[in-house]
Amino acid sequence: MKFSCEKAILQSAVTTAGRVVAPKSSIQALEGVLIEAGQGGLSLSGYNLETGVITSVPAEVKEGGAIVLSARLFGEILRRMPDDVVAIHTDGCSVHIQCGPTSFDIMGSSDEDFPELPQVEDGSSLIVSQGSLRAMIGQTSFAVSDNESRPIHTGALFEAEDGQLTMVAVDGYRLALRREKLLGQEVPGKLSFVVPGAALNEVEKICADCDEPVTVTQGDRHVMFQIGGTLLVARRLEGEFLNYRQTIPQNNAISLEADCADLQRSIDRASLIINDKLKSPLRCKFDDGVLSITSKTAIGSAFDTCPITGDGKGLEIGFNNRFLMDAVKAAPAQRVRLELNTATSPCLILPQDGGEDNFLYMVLPVRLRAAE
Repeated sequence: MKFSCEKAILQSAVTTAGRVVAPKSSIQALEGVLIEAGQGGLSLSGYNLETGVITSVPAEVKEGGAIVLSARLFGEILRRMPDDVVAIHTDGCSVHIQCGPTSFDIMGSSDEDFPELPQVEDGSSLIVSQGSLRAMIGQTSFAVSDNESRPIHTGALFEAEDGQLTMVAVDGYRLALRREKLLGQEVPGKLSFVVPGAALNEVEKICADCDEPVTVTQGDRHVMFQIGGTLLVARRLEGEFLNYRQTIPQNNAISLEADCADLQRSIDRASLIINDKLKSPLRCKFDDGVLSITSKTAIGSAFDTCPITGDGKGLEIGFNNRFLMDAVKAAPAQRVRLELNTATSPCLILPQDGGEDNFLYMVLPVRLRAAE
């Protein structure tokens, strides 16, 4: 194999494919990136038996071939090389890397040792913009569960229907829902599948904040994301996802409005005396035009207020500070509507103008003790 490629292009491709490479594996090839050179340029693949990434880049290929190189070592070599054209030549498993006056000779391994990535059958597809998908993942991933006892909830639910894509994440304490319009033709019928949270984190990193399309294809066992010249394939999670519609309370007695920035600042101040060792719920009291937030731990107490629109009727309710902050930070709006009912029912964070057309966050309360 013999080819040359711009350093920046090659380094970016190695970084993209290397995102899913296993840091340590009993299969040595899984710690590497598969480089395949052909008439169309270069194809670089990374795979950890759960998620695979293939990215293609242009290159001047003089001799085709394939080899597996350590993702860590190859990435570090490229990062330290001068900004020039990188020329690579292989002789068996011996690899010569040249860039300007700098050169390395390292050993690779046979491409035959690299497991074949799963093929996604021609299933149903949906198209969404990169910017929209990136935002949806970023604004829901915090609610993906890390509890392996319910594997289905370690991913996010994708639902496509009536020209819209809905993404939902739940972890038993909170729920995050984001909805955006699909591009192109409407999806026939309804698509529903669950994508692992780890794979979605990689999709978010690959997506740019632009209007270029992402094609998401649902297979029998896998789901594929086509993002420009990059393909990401992940194993679908199987099981029964929470019926989230039934968990969202309707006709809440209290409806308030608040500025997201003001709310974040108040939560942040009241959380300063809370840490992993000194835990305490935030005691939130909703009055007419004002929200009072109090916290108390062994090192002291904190109090702050946040202006709100509406009358909370003196409702006192406790929240985990991090769960509440995550939801408020994720809300893609300057102002939000808070819907509440009782001290033991969830708090909904919705668009100010009503409905849940774009986002909905639900945070379960924490029981307050009299001493808190």
